[in-house]
Parts: sequence; C-alpha cells; structure tokens
Amino acid sequence: MMKPKPRFRELTDEEEERILKAAEEDPDNPPLTDEELARMRPAREVMPPEFFEAIDEMRKTRGRPKVEAPKVAVTLRLDPDVLDRFKASGKDWRSRMAEELRKAAGL
Repeated sequence: MMKPKPRFRELTDEEEERILKAAEEDPDNPPLTDEELARMRPAREVMPPEFFEAIDEMRKTRGRPKVEAPKVAVTLRLDPDVLDRFKASGKDWRSRMAEELRKAAGL
C-alpha cells in the first residue's frame, strides 16, 4: 500500500526558527512553559458536563435537514456542448438539468 502524500511540506529549520521567534515575541500569546504544559488537563476533566451536553446537542442539529428522498451523487459523461448550454443558463443549471431529465423519463 502506498504511503499517503503529506498535506503540508516540512518546514525548513529557518522557517521553524522564524515562527518560534515570532511566537516568543507575541505579548498576547506567549508560548506555554513546561510547567504550564504539565498542569494542563483534558477539557472534560475541568469543564462542567452541561458544556459538553450542549455541544453534543448542537452536533445533532448541524448540517442539512434530513429529506425523504435525498439526491444521489453520480458520475456522468456528457457532451461538452450540452454541458455548456446548461451552464450558460445560469447559476441553478443543475436543477434545470434534473428537471429536463425528469421530463425525459416521464416523471
């Protein structure tokens, strides 16, 4: 199996040094000390359970509303002139194309 390509390139030593220097000079957000890092705890240990219950509830309601008949993604090869004609008809060209297919299918 092939190893996945990394999303980001490795930083050079110079880039890393420049970033660290900028972080150390930032008065609003200085780097954490070793002692501060050692004292850190997971949020679930220090925040009230209601906080995470609210987050879990928000996650349930995120995204698109559920529909009775969700659309299905397909791969379709079309002639360029046909696709160009629909795209030239404006922003909602996919809906217009679906309507034409519905008519052709007798729906």
